[in-house]
Amino acid sequence: MRLELEELAAAAGCTLPEAAGNVTVTAVVTDSRAVRPGTLFVCLAGEHADGHDFALTAQESGAAAVLGTRAAEDMPAGLRIPYLRADDAVTALGRMAACWRSRCTGVKVVGITGTAGKTTVKELLAQTLALQGKTARNPVNLNNQIGLPLSLLATDGDEAFWVMEVGISHEGDMDELGEILRPDAALILNVGAGHTEGLGARGVAWHKARLLRHVPREGICLISADYPDLVREARAVRGDLHYFTAEGRPLQFRGAAAGRDGERGRYRLSLDGKSCDVSAPFRGGYGTENCIAVAAMASLLGLAPETIARGIAGAELPAQRFVRQSIGPWSVIDDTYNANPLSMLRMLDAAAELAQSDERDCLVAVLGEMRELGELAEAEHERLGRHLAELRPCAVIWKGGQGEAVRAGLERGGYAGLFRQPQDAAEFVDCMAALGREHPQGGLALFKGSRGNALEVWLTALRDGAGERRER
Repeated sequence: MRLELEELAAAAGCTLPEAAGNVTVTAVVTDSRAVRPGTLFVCLAGEHADGHDFALTAQESGAAAVLGTRAAEDMPAGLRIPYLRADDAVTALGRMAACWRSRCTGVKVVGITGTAGKTTVKELLAQTLALQGKTARNPVNLNNQIGLPLSLLATDGDEAFWVMEVGISHEGDMDELGEILRPDAALILNVGAGHTEGLGARGVAWHKARLLRHVPREGICLISADYPDLVREARAVRGDLHYFTAEGRPLQFRGAAAGRDGERGRYRLSLDGKSCDVSAPFRGGYGTENCIAVAAMASLLGLAPETIARGIAGAELPAQRFVRQSIGPWSVIDDTYNANPLSMLRMLDAAAELAQSDERDCLVAVLGEMRELGELAEAEHERLGRHLAELRPCAVIWKGGQGEAVRAGLERGGYAGLFRQPQDAAEFVDCMAALGREHPQGGLALFKGSRGNALEVWLTALRDGAGERRER
């Protein structure tokens, strides 16, 4: 990014100090540790720290200017660089990102949303498009009112593609983010129960479909045909839709699982009448949806089937997304980043399929509470328990709230296996050690839960415990 401070101030609705002079800004950050010469440091007041208190630190690191919400006289003494005061720093951040977006007219901007798998699809699509031209994307899942603007402002502006994930959790979020991103192409991967505490009134599909309102008339709108409520809500927004399916419908873009190749899955795709077989860095039925979504959008953006196949084959999955590793006798799947009912059921099905294909006699589900479900929380956790009962794991180990709802679902499904709710990591490690003694050949363990559960702490404890036993 490269913009004059005067232009950024105007976009943010701030008055530029008279003594500011001609200042060129080359980066915008909200973390003082990331400040470099030429940076605009945006002060955000968080739960544990207030960015205003780090304005002098930013100045010492070479910041070109500071933006915040405090009155100038309330800023730390000794601040010599220009200070821009905004009524709302997050809103100002979004307006500056929108300004930069308007300057980058040569970039094809792709917006991706959905309930489950959007970060994985964003990564696969960005890595595939990079074979065609320089591509930028949000780091990890910086996809909200802070993360998305920061991601846009971190681009160079000379890219061929920006691939940006859009995450929402409250009414109005999609319109706020859509006005900033103004995508040339939009992909809605799927819809299901997720963030229903904030999106429940009109339904998740209605909110996700709002992204299509911000695509220009000549743009690309691609959605899954496998979710009737999404199709209904998307059609209510506009009629020029492209569809993909993972369920065999005779559509322009369709995909099907075609077996496996070791740790990788194989998928057979049809892209507007052209066949495309791909090898992907995951296995399981959910991978069909990921692959056909990526391939369909890449095809609509002009990539040839052979380039698409090469991109998906060479792509790497982001951390904490269905990453496999061996810990002691266990083959572990780390999918700890987040969870909602749709993603939880999909990962459980994929893990059960893997356990069966790998001839593992013990599937352990190490799961955490699915948060932000509002009034649907108890019912969704009970449904999860019933689904778990159908998979017949040898153990379900639960962390967080709604454990009794999960237990009730397990009992209603006729589950007779082990259900435990360890109080801490040490008790969890002891539980896994006992399971290891009962199943000396090991098994497959899936770790998945919402971010607030921090299941990676238990995973690390298991790994550390296995290391200690090997050292002994």
